[in-house]
Amino acid sequence: MAPGLWLWRQPHPDWQEDSDWEPEVSSFAVASRGVGVLLDPLAPPPGEREVWERIDALDPAVAVVLKPDHVRDVDLFVRWYGVSAYGPWLYWPDDVPRTDLEPVRPGDELPGGLQAHHDGRGAMETPLYLPEQRALVFADGITAPHGVLRVWSTPWHEERTLPALRALLDLDFEHVLVSHGEPVHDREAFAAALERAPWGESSGE
Repeated sequence: MAPGLWLWRQPHPDWQEDSDWEPEVSSFAVASRGVGVLLDPLAPPPGEREVWERIDALDPAVAVVLKPDHVRDVDLFVRWYGVSAYGPWLYWPDDVPRTDLEPVRPGDELPGGLQAHHDGRGAMETPLYLPEQRALVFADGITAPHGVLRVWSTPWHEERTLPALRALLDLDFEHVLVSHGEPVHDREAFAAALERAPWGESSGE
């Protein structure tokens, strides 16, 4: 995708037939300014030795949870790799990490120079901008069902979400990475997504 930036994909253990997202999800890894960072990491199966070897080679120092329901395996990576963990300051009651995560808010700069932004959806997601890789990384704010990039719907799509996402066009990015659906897109696809009907109940999916 870009120097130092890569991903792995696998089925999410909590996926169900009636889920409004596809069973395979993506986790991301980046080396930025000499710091190895894992983004929304879901631990690969033990047999995926190539992925584990790449994680070992990254020597991650930081893990970031981008959204309250993307806790995934942050505790495991804290325990196995001793990473410093960052993420939201509130979580769902049935999915609270054991680790005390350093809170991330829009406007924060994280280790490696990663920048937290606001997606306007009111779900406490902080998309990350990776300046060295010219990339934006989303948890759920932008999704790609059936390979088409779309904004995940909210009741205030026009009033709050679109203005926040359009503000991201001021950033110098070329790559857009999303957890759900086809993971890798470009700036043009991001701009086009802002013109499409959002993904969700209001658009009939």
